[in-house]
Amino acid sequence: MTRPFRFEKGESTVEILKNAILNGLYDQHYRGHELLAPALLDNQFGDQLWLSLRRELLICRGFTWAVAFITPNMLVPFKVVMADLAAKGVAGTIITGDYLGFNSPTVFAELLKIPNLTVRIAQSAGFHAKGYLFDHDGYQTAYIGSANFTRSALLKNTEWVLRVSSATDAALTAQVERQLTVLNQTSQLLDDHWLADYQARWVPPVHPAAKRVQSSLITPNAMQTAALRELHALVAAGEHRGLVVSATGTGKTYLGAFAVKDFRPRRFLYVVHREQIARKSLTSFQRVIGGPASDYGMLTGGRHDWNAKYLFATVQTLSQPEVIKRLGPVAFDYILIDEAHRVAAPSYQRVLDHFQPQFWLGMTATPDRPDNQDVYAAFDYHLAYEIRLQDALEAGMLAPFHYVGVQDYVTPAGELIDDTASLHRLVASERVRYVLDQLDYYGYCGQQPRGLVFCSRQEEAHELAAKFSAAGHPAVALTNTDSPTRRRTAVDRLEAGKLEYIITVDLFNEGIDIPSLNQIVMLRNTQSAIVFLQQLGRGLRKYPGKDYVTVLDFIGNYKNNYLIPLALNHDTSRDVDSAQAETRLPGIIGVSTINFNRVATAQILTSLAQTKLDSMRALRQSYQELKNKIGRVPYLYDFYRYGSTAPQVFANNPRLAHYGSFLVKMGEAVTLSSYDNRVLSFVTKELLNGKRPHELLLLDELLNYGTCSLTHLRERWRAVGAYDTPAVRQSVADILTLSFFDVKAGKETKKARYGGRPLLVTTPDGYQWNAQLADDLGSNPEFYRLMTDAVTTGLTLSHNYDPGQMFTPGHRYDRRDVCRLLNWPLDVSAPMYGYRVADGECPIFITYHKKDTDQRNAVYNNELRDGQSLRWYTRSPRHLDSPEVQQLLAGVGTDQPAVTLRLFVKRSDAAGKQFYYLGTAKIAPGSVREELLGPKEKAAVGMDLVLDRPLTPRMYELLFD
Repeated sequence: MTRPFRFEKGESTVEILKNAILNGLYDQHYRGHELLAPALLDNQFGDQLWLSLRRELLICRGFTWAVAFITPNMLVPFKVVMADLAAKGVAGTIITGDYLGFNSPTVFAELLKIPNLTVRIAQSAGFHAKGYLFDHDGYQTAYIGSANFTRSALLKNTEWVLRVSSATDAALTAQVERQLTVLNQTSQLLDDHWLADYQARWVPPVHPAAKRVQSSLITPNAMQTAALRELHALVAAGEHRGLVVSATGTGKTYLGAFAVKDFRPRRFLYVVHREQIARKSLTSFQRVIGGPASDYGMLTGGRHDWNAKYLFATVQTLSQPEVIKRLGPVAFDYILIDEAHRVAAPSYQRVLDHFQPQFWLGMTATPDRPDNQDVYAAFDYHLAYEIRLQDALEAGMLAPFHYVGVQDYVTPAGELIDDTASLHRLVASERVRYVLDQLDYYGYCGQQPRGLVFCSRQEEAHELAAKFSAAGHPAVALTNTDSPTRRRTAVDRLEAGKLEYIITVDLFNEGIDIPSLNQIVMLRNTQSAIVFLQQLGRGLRKYPGKDYVTVLDFIGNYKNNYLIPLALNHDTSRDVDSAQAETRLPGIIGVSTINFNRVATAQILTSLAQTKLDSMRALRQSYQELKNKIGRVPYLYDFYRYGSTAPQVFANNPRLAHYGSFLVKMGEAVTLSSYDNRVLSFVTKELLNGKRPHELLLLDELLNYGTCSLTHLRERWRAVGAYDTPAVRQSVADILTLSFFDVKAGKETKKARYGGRPLLVTTPDGYQWNAQLADDLGSNPEFYRLMTDAVTTGLTLSHNYDPGQMFTPGHRYDRRDVCRLLNWPLDVSAPMYGYRVADGECPIFITYHKKDTDQRNAVYNNELRDGQSLRWYTRSPRHLDSPEVQQLLAGVGTDQPAVTLRLFVKRSDAAGKQFYYLGTAKIAPGSVREELLGPKEKAAVGMDLVLDRPLTPRMYELLFD
């Protein structure tokens, strides 16, 4: 939970604010504060304005906004924050108006639902203000600029907003408060009476976009164009099969029609499992391809257009022996199988075995099946193109969504309901009322709800439908026992507005098209990320007037909570730290938002702490899925290329020496000598992370040519922008000769663990492999491939880092990385603990949230004081005249201190061994004091470390809140 910023005891609020203002408005060398200094904000570089406003809301003790225009599509994430503030007793005021009729009656109705919000209607003509004022302890912050409270303004548009903080008695604050006081006095309280009057006189404004006349010509969008290019290349290469993965609602049918039009087949066959889909697809193909209606026909139970040029068939009819026999093996030169994830079924297999077209095209939104069907094999592992959900949202191909993760109902006894609870608890009147209250509070886009509710049990679905209906929300339950006719009738009634909700048990995960859906409600355990995305996707198809979809997920106390942020962010990396960050911080995909309330966040983090994302079982599953996808043994670079498990996860696994040893566990034949195993382990464990490209570039040269001159190596460094100093040249030599690792590591040195001898030898001109490595790489193709894969993957991962400096701010490093990247001659990470002073460098490692107050490091209160400095202490016993302290203090207050301080911070011990690099820091003159710490009152020296590069709000929230 985000905590309010508080000034340290004894610190002057005035001094901190004065320095922040001077930093922003006079001289950037003043000790500024990232969260208090004046700043110009926009929506660039993933730092949307909404994230700044959200943070201010979470730490404020009250707020007043004067904002002219508000849109319903920004109110859902706002309501999530307001619900958390209500639990803390924090309230606010919004002053808005009816200027130009921009604000719809829906906006005012939704604002009235927020209990801790007062809304006032400005009476002045032409009210067009755009200002946000937040009250904090001892100061206030104002955001003033061009941004209204609309989705486009806060998430997408180019906006300029000035943020200024000042003491409560400052002239600027007084001026802003006077303006707000006048607005308050001259405004009218929003109530039901005013809203009814406004509703009666409101005329929707006509937006320029509404006047445009849409062309009847259908042309491919950018993603469809890219997919068509790949399909054309497959055909040109003489391949006969290809698969396109296209998220639901992204124009998959039109893409297929464009592909067929491009191929110009003599005859074409379209195969799908439902007649309704076949009929709709026929219409779409005819719109794209054109030609007489007689060219298009159906092959279904009730219709047999045998001679149609473009034939649309259901697989149930097509696969019947008498039907398929009538159609010869070469009757069609192009066949498209829609919903191709079904191809393992016997009916589809009969079709695939019988026909021999020039090209098979498979199309699906869900190729990765929870039942382990190998969809890719049916199409010769030719994945022509993927249009994933996140890409489609970024491209505006789908309706945006606002996901809200809220905790499920808590009983009076304090028990959190989940879907394993008894039926009478799941359908208890109190729980149903709670669910309906949440649905009403977070709302929907449109005049009435059209919702699809997923629950766990058939009895639950029927009971919920009855209680929803009794409460005035007409609903019907549908399960797999219902006939297709009853299902279609229910969908028609929902689309006609006669029903508000369809409640089902996994029935509509796929194969259902209800474009008008404006709510997706999840009242069940998330067992599978695939199913979760299928259910989410039901509501994302675009529909006239549907500006967004509200997704309400009632999160109970179950072990798979952690799948939710991973699925929403399409994070398959199995990196725990990334998963925690995705849970703590709000997600934004295009103009869609991902929001977890405070309690739901805590539940998911607890679930993550109890889950081993990178277990061997998980890695085996990931391996098999990727092998099925590409049709061969996958290597580390394949995991990177296809967005699967992060290669670093294999490298960091203590049970694996290298990826070759994992292949052995998977039953693959890999033969390596003991020495080759040790060398490959070294490259994997020490270099594959890509945190420095220097060694990898040298190994790449040696793998390709056997030798490399120093001149050519430096040219390669220069080509990628890598820094080049005598120290780094010596460090690279120390690493690759293994002298860096000549330190004790258990029963043997690390040098011995990695082979005991230098990987390379120096020549008068440069470098070459040692004799044994040269021989082994030349004689063992498996070894050569694994080495090349590790080096190639490492070089690819190195693109995530700035090669022009030792460390990239905002990225993670462990102590061993730091020793290597500081060019130290030995790996001294084991005894380093909190810091080490050597060779003019001092890396400092801080764990901010201590788990146990009795731990040794817990006595050092590394308090973040003003957004740019931390109070830090040396180890004890240390005194002001200790040699180590004197080294640290040499040159303090000058432009050239004797020691460069580098600050590495992790949130807690649960984050593992890696620390985020925050940048260099300087000791604040006058802050150095000798103090007695801990119960034994041992002497240590405390000082303020001032970051040279202020924290970003995102990093502040991730590490320190």
